[in-house]
Amino acid sequence: MNTQKIIFSGVQPTGNLHLGNYLGAIKQWVNLQKVYDCIFCVVDYHAITVRQNPDQLRRQVLDTAKIYLACGINPKKSLIFRQSDINEHAELAWILNCTGARMSDLENMTQYKDKAGKDANASVGLFDYPVLMAADILLYQTNLVPVGHDQVQHLELTRDLAKRFNHDFGQVFTIPEVQLQKTGARIMGLDDPTKKMSKSAASPANFIALTDEPEVARKKIMRAVTDSGAEVIYDPETKPAISNLLTIYHLLSGIDIKTLVKKYQGRGYGDFKKDLAEVVAEFLTDFQAKLERFSDEEVEKIFARGAKKLKPIAKETVKNVKEKLGLL
Repeated sequence: MNTQKIIFSGVQPTGNLHLGNYLGAIKQWVNLQKVYDCIFCVVDYHAITVRQNPDQLRRQVLDTAKIYLACGINPKKSLIFRQSDINEHAELAWILNCTGARMSDLENMTQYKDKAGKDANASVGLFDYPVLMAADILLYQTNLVPVGHDQVQHLELTRDLAKRFNHDFGQVFTIPEVQLQKTGARIMGLDDPTKKMSKSAASPANFIALTDEPEVARKKIMRAVTDSGAEVIYDPETKPAISNLLTIYHLLSGIDIKTLVKKYQGRGYGDFKKDLAEVVAEFLTDFQAKLERFSDEEVEKIFARGAKKLKPIAKETVKNVKEKLGLL
């Protein structure tokens, strides 16, 4: 790593990574690695906040890293690692639990309320995982964290925990900034444009998985919910469904939204969706060809290289934290 600003981000190895994950996060990472020191993690400790099948989890950890690579994350430019390979993540999370995190902070987390609801049997980890997320980020003196809108609340908590520690015990942590993508930070569900596209959605009609067969993806686009009327207009307030599809079209094709609106003026939803379906199918065909190139052995070597370079940074941060607390 050098003196450039540091980017940190990660994805849980659960469910089907989908077009929303790519357009809202990973596509952004590919561009960021050109100008920043980037650290990309497969956050397997976060995955176990709910019960996982061990064999399936091992498989999905490797497959998630392969998706990073197929999307364009370059292991020669960026560091890719498996969270559980560096035990300082869990150690710093415990320290932050004790030194800065408050029950009131975590009780106010919207995602916890959405995921756990009133389930008294939800794991403590599900309640506490924003603190582990903070540890992930703060370990590497991260400057910028690219996130979707749904993660901004967690980043604010990360900033608060860092500020509290620095104030109470002395300067250790860099205060990270949030970096939101202007277009596509929140790709909505194909079956419900009022809710975010989600890999945990009850219906596969909600999302297009990056591993969907191109023909399956075509059908999902053609069946996607549209707004009343038939005019292709970009207006997220009054036309949320078609606006979402326009955003997907724009991000995959590179064609400006205004140009797309003009192109389909007077042509209706049918022509628009047919063309978008073809754009999505072409993207998936190309992406899946790249995905096949990476072996499990190659991914393990990339994980090992990432952990080897990052472990000393994580150890130094925890050492400084312990010294401030009187644990060393």
